[in-house]
Amino acid sequence: MSNQTPYGGRAGREFPTLPKGETVASFESYAEAQAAVDRLSKAEFPVKELAIVGTDLTSVERITGKLTWSRAAGAGALSGAWFGLFLGLLFFIFAPSGASLGILGAAVLIGAGFGMIFSVVSYSVNRRRRDFTSVMQVLATRYAIIAEPAHVSRARNVLGTSGQVFPPAPGQAPVVAAPPAPPVVPAAEPDVVPSGHEGADEASAPAAPAEEAPRGLTYGEAQDAARRAAREAREAEQRDGRAAGRDEA
Repeated sequence: MSNQTPYGGRAGREFPTLPKGETVASFESYAEAQAAVDRLSKAEFPVKELAIVGTDLTSVERITGKLTWSRAAGAGALSGAWFGLFLGLLFFIFAPSGASLGILGAAVLIGAGFGMIFSVVSYSVNRRRRDFTSVMQVLATRYAIIAEPAHVSRARNVLGTSGQVFPPAPGQAPVVAAPPAPPVVPAAEPDVVPSGHEGADEASAPAAPAEEAPRGLTYGEAQDAARRAAREAREAEQRDGRAAGRDEA
């Protein structure tokens, strides 16, 4: 398994975008995901096309014990001694001599003393707020192995996850099936009268518009109609009178 490098290779070029591809396997712990990548590497799989993506990140602080004066002094002395040893070794490498060994030991002792003093002073200031030691971790609830689409089938065959269904990869929207289209109902065909049928022309002819209902006469029109009827009656009487006179003559 190669070392984790935050900068370099494909990861450095694509930072800070999410990897593109499909999920080939999913695990609950990072150790399982790492073992799966090792298994793919042993199968001559192009592991540079893979990425381990953790989702639902959670910050976890594990309490390792209670912090006391002695533990604070011991931790400070140890860290200071390591720093003094580093400086002493540098001096011994560049100036190797018998006196350098004495300087190396003095550097370790001085570093341990300064580290212990610094740690005790720091504990005296913060002991009312923080009286314990802890380790901070960032964990994920699920670790997914993402592969390029061209290598998904081979990766699933190697890991034996071909028949499993995984959620969509981070950064990709889930595929939603389109709703089924409503059934198409064919339009009803108009009734066709066969040729030669009696009364076909009458059935196919459009219906005649209904006669308009007579509208009522206004008062002026009624008066005119009455005078016209009286005049026609007088003219008819005059014609009858003249006709009777001619007959008598």
